[in-house]
Amino acid sequence: MNLALLFAADFISTDTVRLSDRRLEHLRSIRKIAVGDSVPVGQVNGNMGVGRVTNLTAHYAELHVSLDQAPPKPLPLTLMLAMPRPKMFRRTLQTCATLGVKELWLINSYKVEKSFWQTPWLQEPALHDNLVLGLEQARDTLMPKVHIRKLFKPFVEDELPALLAGKQALVAHPGSAQPCPVHLPGPAALCIGPEGGFTDYEVNKLQQAGCQAVHLGQRILRVETAVPVLVSRLFDGCV
Repeated sequence: MNLALLFAADFISTDTVRLSDRRLEHLRSIRKIAVGDSVPVGQVNGNMGVGRVTNLTAHYAELHVSLDQAPPKPLPLTLMLAMPRPKMFRRTLQTCATLGVKELWLINSYKVEKSFWQTPWLQEPALHDNLVLGLEQARDTLMPKVHIRKLFKPFVEDELPALLAGKQALVAHPGSAQPCPVHLPGPAALCIGPEGGFTDYEVNKLQQAGCQAVHLGQRILRVETAVPVLVSRLFDGCV
């Protein structure tokens, strides 16, 4: 936890917070705080700054906070991600938040097993908790938005064209002729398929919506690897 993310319920006055959950445990056992110490803090969807420990007990820590720093700029990327396997979804979600992705669309694909959509990691509390962990890792406060679309064709035909407007739109597809571009100067939209990639039909539908198929070379990457690799390639210096 490189930053303690603060929520409205944490504030006991305009400039004082009380922490009594896992954040307290981390501050006590990992950072080994004492009264008078300062730690990085940030208000969700607001500014960052420092919190000075003013009171510490076995049950809570009180911090006087000063929030005068803007959070990092959001990554100019709209990410469409075929629902990953549940065992890697949690890590992928945290990675997206850490990288600065603020618009994440979880979509269906022929190769996405129906059981993937039943994972408890898709429940709102689990989504929230993992996004918080990603933000804390990166020292960011801007909460990403996660949109879930379980039907591929209606999403691609009815919603995707508007999401691509004004962006360089790409679909990662092994075997395509065009290599993935680097260092994009403006906003982008990126579609990443499941393990094994999108089907040819799905790639064609994405291209009809406005996406350009690109590749990362001969190696086939896992979703949790492809996300940071593609983001780093598209936005060098932004992560």
